[in-house]
Amino acid sequence: MTISLFAAGVCLSEGGVHALSVGLALRRCARRSGHVPPPKDAPPVSIVQPLCGIETFSRETLRSIFALDYPDYEILFCLASADDPIAPLVRGAIAAHPERPARLLIGDDRVSANPKLNNVVKGWKAARRPWVIIADSNVLMPPDYIQRLLARWRPNSGIVCAPPIGSQPESFGAEIECGFLNTYEARWQYAAEAAGFGFAQGKTMLWRRNILEAGGGIEALGAEIAEDAASTKLIHRQGLDAHLVSAPFQQPLGARKLKDVWARQLRWARLRRATFPLQFAPEILTTSLVMIVAAAFAAPEFGLSPWTSAALAALYWYAIEALLALVAGWPLSWRSPLAWMVRDLLLPLLWGQGWRRDNFVWRGNAMSVDETALQEAPSGPPPQM
Repeated sequence: MTISLFAAGVCLSEGGVHALSVGLALRRCARRSGHVPPPKDAPPVSIVQPLCGIETFSRETLRSIFALDYPDYEILFCLASADDPIAPLVRGAIAAHPERPARLLIGDDRVSANPKLNNVVKGWKAARRPWVIIADSNVLMPPDYIQRLLARWRPNSGIVCAPPIGSQPESFGAEIECGFLNTYEARWQYAAEAAGFGFAQGKTMLWRRNILEAGGGIEALGAEIAEDAASTKLIHRQGLDAHLVSAPFQQPLGARKLKDVWARQLRWARLRRATFPLQFAPEILTTSLVMIVAAAFAAPEFGLSPWTSAALAALYWYAIEALLALVAGWPLSWRSPLAWMVRDLLLPLLWGQGWRRDNFVWRGNAMSVDETALQEAPSGPPPQM
């Protein structure tokens, strides 16, 4: 077998897998119209939302959580410190909506090396509803947010999640972030779920309380440095699956710097490598560079020059990626292909760095994916309410 013939096989295989992943994501993420009404027997729901600092769209996301079209839900906001700058904003939002049961819980339960999980613990324990949603503070919730999550629950569901979809990019760095979140990460998550390898996503997690309690309770999510990885393994031990909501929810981005995008993606790469190394290993093959370089070497088999063959491969790759963004209603502009190219150049670097070191920084917290860190999490005082 010649190098060009082998390269042609690689090129066609990569192109086929790419098209398959786009097709699987399109089936679930196509832009939908209409509002999903609450079910007639709508169960009571608690929303636990950890907070830390003021973000660009904090006011908009706070408004959205109080504007849900659902008959019976409570909101439990969680802060590690009473001095957090977002505390007055949350108290004001609660006071402005007396019709909605909502509380702000303050305290830091040191049950793990994960500061987000430590912040969530008091909210989970204060929630009394049979269904509990743990949702990050930067999720922009549509009015039918709860019913769309519940609608995805199946008899074999252990958790229902929603990957974040980057929206409202106001800088090229944010365009790159959209490229990572939307047509790359969300695409692969939906493709994995369709293939029977669904996994939890910490941005939005719908739990049935008894499932998490049967797995050891909220503290059991401290078994991994990432609570979504721990959630995936917890439900799998019970013979249950992770499912994704159809047409996932927005995370408005605003302006982002490239160095911040790199830091977030590096953190997630190291977390994936630490928690699911076998699944992380082949990620090096998911960049368009593999197909484009293979197309250049396969040019004699296609009867083209190397540059023309590589250019056509790139056009094919990004054209169907653009189709996904267009049909799903995700941000798409003339800068998107440029952002996707930068993303694909960064992917091999992130993959390599994911294997090299264990440490990362999250919201100012120096952390490590080293398992010994998970065993050394100090215990703290009970939360103040």
